[in-house]
Amino acid sequence: MVRKLFDVDEYLRCIGHEGEAKPDLDTLRALHKKHLMAIAYNSVSSLTRPPSRRGTGVDLVDIDEDATFDAVIAEGHGGGCIQLSRLFFRLLRELGFDVALLGGSTVEGAQLFGTEVEHMLLLVTLDDERWLVDVGYAGPSFLEPLRVGEEIQVQYGVQYRLVEDAGSLVLRRCARGGRWHVVYRFTLAVREPAAWSEFERRVNEKLAPTEPGEGGAGGVGGAGGGLLLCSRAVDDGQAVLKGRRYLTVRDGREQVRTLVDNDEYENLAAGILAGPVG
Repeated sequence: MVRKLFDVDEYLRCIGHEGEAKPDLDTLRALHKKHLMAIAYNSVSSLTRPPSRRGTGVDLVDIDEDATFDAVIAEGHGGGCIQLSRLFFRLLRELGFDVALLGGSTVEGAQLFGTEVEHMLLLVTLDDERWLVDVGYAGPSFLEPLRVGEEIQVQYGVQYRLVEDAGSLVLRRCARGGRWHVVYRFTLAVREPAAWSEFERRVNEKLAPTEPGEGGAGGVGGAGGGLLLCSRAVDDGQAVLKGRRYLTVRDGREQVRTLVDNDEYENLAAGILAGPVG
C-alpha cells in the first residue's frame, strides 16, 4: 500500500469537510467539531503508530508528520494529544489561519509525569480575538473553539469558563445539573515543539521495560498499564472510554457507568475507535 503524505485536501475529505475552507471563525468551528467526530482519541495508537524514527521509544517532538498523517488521519486509527494537535496545527496553518502551539497540563498528566508542559493545545487569532482550539484531549471537553475571555460560554448544554490562577489559565467545565471542575491548566505563551522534550523523555522512561522481556508502563496521559483511553465526539456531546469506565455526554447531561461485561466493553471500544458513535 502506498503511504499517503500530508495533504490538505485529503485531510479535509477525511474529516468530512466539503466546500471552501476559508481562514474564518465559521470554518474554524466547523473543522474543530468535524475533526472530533471523525478522528478518535486513541491512546494505544498514539504509542504504536508510527514507530519512532530513532528506533526506540516514541517521538512526541520530532514527529514524522507524513507517517503520522497516514496512520492517524488517512487510515483512521486516531491518535493521542501530540499527534492530533500537531496535525491540526499544520492543517490550520496551511489554510491560512494565524495559529500557535500552547502548552499545559492535565491533573492526571501532572501526577504521572510531573511536567508543566504535557498537554498540547492551539491558539488561533481572528480579527484581534483569540480562540482556544483543542482536538487532542480525550475529554469530555468543548466541541468548538472557546473565546479566550472571562465569560461563561455554553456549548451543547455544557458551561465552560477560563479562570486566571497563579499566572495560568484554568479551563473549568460544568455539565447540566453538575458542578464545576477543572479540565486542565495552560498558559498563553507560544511554544515550539521542543518544549515537549522533557515530557517525551519521561513518557519513554515509563514505557521502558523494568526487566528483560517485560512490557513498558503503557500509554500516555492516563493510559498507563495498558489502559485504553479513547473518545469520539457526537453531534451534541461525546463518548469517552477509560478502561472500564464509560462516560457519555448528550445535550449537556452526563452518564457514567462501569462496564462489567467483556463483550459490551469490546463492542463499545470498537465503536468509538471505528466511529461514528450512535
